[in-house]
Order: sequence, then C-alpha cells, then structure tokens
Amino acid sequence: MTKIAFPLLMILCCSRWTTGNILRLDVDDVIHPISAEYVAQGIALSEAEGSAALILRLSTPGGLDPSMRQIIEKILTSKTPVIVFVGPSGVRAASAGFFILLAADVAVMAPGTNTGAAHPVGIGGGKPDEVMAKKIESDAAAYLRSFVSKRGRNAAIAEKGVVESKSFTETEALKEGLIDAVAKDIDEIIERFDGKTVRRFDGSPAVLRLKGQSVRTLDMSLRQRVLAKALNPNIALILGLIGLMGLYIEFTQPGLIFPGVAGALCLFLALVALNILPVNVLGVALIITAFVLFVLEAKVTSYGLLGVLGVAAMVLGSLILIDSPIPELRVRPMTAVGVALPFAAIAIFLMRLVLLAHRHKSMTGEDGMPTEVGVALTNINGDGKVRVHGEIWQASSETSIAAGEQVKILAIEGMRLRVARV
Repeated sequence: MTKIAFPLLMILCCSRWTTGNILRLDVDDVIHPISAEYVAQGIALSEAEGSAALILRLSTPGGLDPSMRQIIEKILTSKTPVIVFVGPSGVRAASAGFFILLAADVAVMAPGTNTGAAHPVGIGGGKPDEVMAKKIESDAAAYLRSFVSKRGRNAAIAEKGVVESKSFTETEALKEGLIDAVAKDIDEIIERFDGKTVRRFDGSPAVLRLKGQSVRTLDMSLRQRVLAKALNPNIALILGLIGLMGLYIEFTQPGLIFPGVAGALCLFLALVALNILPVNVLGVALIITAFVLFVLEAKVTSYGLLGVLGVAAMVLGSLILIDSPIPELRVRPMTAVGVALPFAAIAIFLMRLVLLAHRHKSMTGEDGMPTEVGVALTNINGDGKVRVHGEIWQASSETSIAAGEQVKILAIEGMRLRVARV
C-alpha cells in the first residue's frame, strides 16, 4: 500500500507544482548580455518553481546577435510555456526583438505597437562586400525559419522582415499569421489564453492554466541593473572619463582618497561595459589623442588651438567609439559635446596648476630654507644659534650679528646654516 501511495503522492505534488504562479519579466532596453542573463535566470526560476507560464514583456529597438540567440535558445528549450508580449501601446520589438517574439510559444502584441525591420547589419554599420552580406542575410533568414515554421507561423512572411527589412503593425502581424493575438495588457492575455492548448517547440501539447494564478514580476538584481545602465554607451563614456579624471586628481594630489576610489570604481564599470560592447579602436585612439592635445595646450602657448583640436578629437572619438548599427548602442552627439567641453576645461586647468607648481620654488625642506628669515638667539661671532621656522639651528656668519637681530639664511651646510644680517 505504501509503495502505491508514495508515487501517487508524488504525482499529486508535481501536478500542483507544475501549475504554480505566472512569472513576469520586463525587458525595456537593447538586447545585450545582461538582458540575456536576466531572461535565462527568469526561465530557470520559472522551471524550478513550476510556473504555469512565463510572460516576457518586450520593448526593444534590437540588440546584439549573440545575446538574441542566447535568449531564443532558452525560450525554445524552456519547460515552462513562454508568452512574449510586445507592450504597452506605443513600443516596438524591432530587429532582435522580432526574432524573440516569433520564437515564443505564444506571441502577443498590444494595440499601437510594431515589430520587424530585422535585416542583419554588420558591426560598425559599414557595408560589407556583396558575398559576405548575402551570407549574413541567408544565415539570419535560415535561423528565423528554423523555429518560426515549427511554431506554426508564416515563415515566408516572417522572412521578409529579414531580407526586405519589412516592419509590421500589430494588425498586420496578426493578419499575416506572425502572432497569435492582439491584447492590451497581461490581464487580457490571461483571459484569452486560459485553457488554450499550445504546441511546444518539441511538438508536445501543453494546456495553459492561467486563471487564478498570481502574476509575480522578477526584477533585475542590483548587479544586473548597474551593469545594464553601464552598458549604455553614453553612460559608459561618462563613467570612463570621470574615472580617468578621478585617478588623475588622486595621483597629483595624493591622500585625498575619495577621487581615487570613485575614479577607480567608475573606470572599472566603464571597462566592463566596453569589454562587452563592440568598441572601435579608432575611437579609442582619437580619445587618447585628445588627452595628449590637452596636455600640450597646458604646456605650449597655442592660443587655444591645441585645446580646440583636442575637443574635436574627443567628440569625434566619442561618436565612433561604439561600433553598432543601432542608434541606442551609439554615443549621442549631445553627450559627446557635453562631455568633451567640460572635460577639456578641467584637464587643461589641472595641468596648468601642476606645471605652475613645478615652476615655483619649493617652500619646504632644504630647497625652501635659503632666503628665509630667522632671529639670532645668541651673538654670532663666527658661530652661534638662530631660530628659523620654530627650529633652533647652529649658524655661522662672516660678520658679527647681535642676539635678537634678524638674519637671512644663505645656505645649508650639513646641519649648520650660513646666515647674514638682514
């Protein structure tokens, strides 16, 4: 009896476990490694909790191809049915978002949204040779067909989103058989698809049990949120320049601590972002050139010419720093100008202070003693004692000096001062 009851108990527990809550993920940015990690984490959690479904709310202009493929791989192999919802109204799922939408078990768009424009563009936005361009296009189209047809969607129309860069409104996408429904929000999705049977990617049917389930949103972790923000090229550029400035201040003014710590942290985040983003080496070279020109401007009298050239080099280098065809993955012109001008002014100002400090006579130590004025503590007839800077020194003089008279330091000879009457 026990041997029979135990398996039955396990089946009942598992049945209840496989109809758990609905997990919701929100992707409102460019598709990059952090968003891919976030989606993979959400799918793994939904499988561990036995969620009834996972709803991925999507709003993206596109993103990096490797990250897109990671997300699609997780969707296609997910044990939990995945519903991709392009919403709310007014957003889009372009380029990589188009692929992700069509890979879902259930694809839904909100009124007033659009998708498509998924023609692959090479990193850097440059036009590759005709043969390579054809290879890239054929690969992307074949990849799309590989899962769209198995989802029962119109592969021929979907392919036009790649080869012709065609975009579709929610109405057109529904009419052409690219999506399963148009819904204004998640509540309507639950209402319309509860009890519906969907065919998983492996061909097995699954009945969606959505009504009565609580919708729980999985937010990005603090680390993911920070890195996702840092992956914004505009923020990465600002962090990098702040980091360099902070370290420069710390090196020139040792002991301040805060500029060095803050600069190191900002520079670390910038390097993490630039390690992930497609960086243009020419952009980096132009920014380094700008630094050199700022230093020369502080040292050489160029009447501002070198400073202007440095600003121009920094702006141009910032604009081409990130090689990406997606505008959201490039540095904006206003950011480039807004960062270059104050950075140039601060860098030149600090460099001038350093150069002026090197030109001035040292006011401390042995170099600062000559020409200082002290007071004779004893009569000095060849030898005696003087007080300088609150210190008592043995002193010698070629002339007689009475106690209490002011003396001028001529030189330091070992531990003895050579002085003269003021």
